[in-house]
Amino acid sequence: MKHFKLALLSTAAAVSFGTMAAADGHAKCGIEAGRVSIVGNEFPAIQTIGAGAMACASDTVEVKTNLTADHQKINVAGMSGNPAEYTTAIVANSSIVALMNEDIIRPLDDLVAKHGDGIQANQLITVGGNIMAVAFMANAQHLVYRADILAEAGVEPPKTYEEMLAAAKVIKDKGLLENPVGGAYKAGWNLAQEFNNMYIGYGGEFFKPGTAEVSINNEQGVAALEMMKSLSEYMNPDFLTHDSNLTSAEWKAGNVALMNMWGSRTGALVDAEGTAPEVIEHTALGSPMTVGGGDIAATTLWWDGWTVAKNISDEDAEATFLAMKAAIDPSILNEETSPQAVWLIEGYEPTAQSAGVFGAVEMASKPYPMLPYQGLLHTALGAELADFMQGKESAEQALADVEAAYTAAAKENGFLQ
Repeated sequence: MKHFKLALLSTAAAVSFGTMAAADGHAKCGIEAGRVSIVGNEFPAIQTIGAGAMACASDTVEVKTNLTADHQKINVAGMSGNPAEYTTAIVANSSIVALMNEDIIRPLDDLVAKHGDGIQANQLITVGGNIMAVAFMANAQHLVYRADILAEAGVEPPKTYEEMLAAAKVIKDKGLLENPVGGAYKAGWNLAQEFNNMYIGYGGEFFKPGTAEVSINNEQGVAALEMMKSLSEYMNPDFLTHDSNLTSAEWKAGNVALMNMWGSRTGALVDAEGTAPEVIEHTALGSPMTVGGGDIAATTLWWDGWTVAKNISDEDAEATFLAMKAAIDPSILNEETSPQAVWLIEGYEPTAQSAGVFGAVEMASKPYPMLPYQGLLHTALGAELADFMQGKESAEQALADVEAAYTAAAKENGFLQ
């Protein structure tokens, strides 16, 4: 379904996007006229991209951004009109699938041929023989820990989830922290993603080989849920409301010592603004953990990139492509922005904050499945797992509910008979 060479992460500094004249927005971006409207997530790296595109605004070029945690709830509707409200959506492995399923983003082959000088072939996300997105960063979830608290507890940084549980028990028993584990377990997308990570770590396969028939109500699925439930016992009691933003806030406040967090978030964890000094000094990163005695990283590798809407004029499509290309110009890299991500931009040098993502690559972590029906399963997981996490039903029943919800959606969308 895709063409994306994860091996490029180990040589990210060699990636070239070319250089452009740095003058006013018009000269830098080369846009005569057009409309650019961006929808995407709100974490720091995406905000940097949005600011880079905004620099292309001029008297004849309109550039707007809507960066929000709710981007996946609004991007399909916002690109379905004619003309589309948004001319580009910033997406990842999972979120591009919904846009392709609805046929609301255009192939970029002609724009790449005309304006793609400096963009490397291994950053062109190709689906069904067409270029559908341009990747600008890589991401993964991995261990983040408080080195001082672990040292005081007399435990080593965990390499497995079993070791994380053991460390959390010691930290709590010694009275160092009441809820030492953090996690983006908010019911919905986040909770589903944590299941995906854990299920992969146990060696699970989401679908029967070669089909869209779901297959998660099994030994690996039950084990994944039971591990998640065990971890939640060391989390804030309101863990089902904690997305990445709230989990990061818990970390910055010094309430958490161990968590699985996105590499793209780690720079903000040690931002001086709103962060306790001891947190800044002692935050440390590790590679993704394994689970269940296996050697598969309990995480997924991701790319983030940008698309161009289908239901817009060719002028707006060209303006959007050029603005987004300008947004990933090497000139965006500086002391503030470099730690925000594992950038796929010329001149990027890995920082301390990128260690966990590179660790995920070195462990040969699996990419998030970019299948046309994976999003339906993700949605079903997010809707059906909360009851188990609250102790209202068994793991087997929760997984049966997921399979039933997915199967109904897959039949409705024509993936199953």
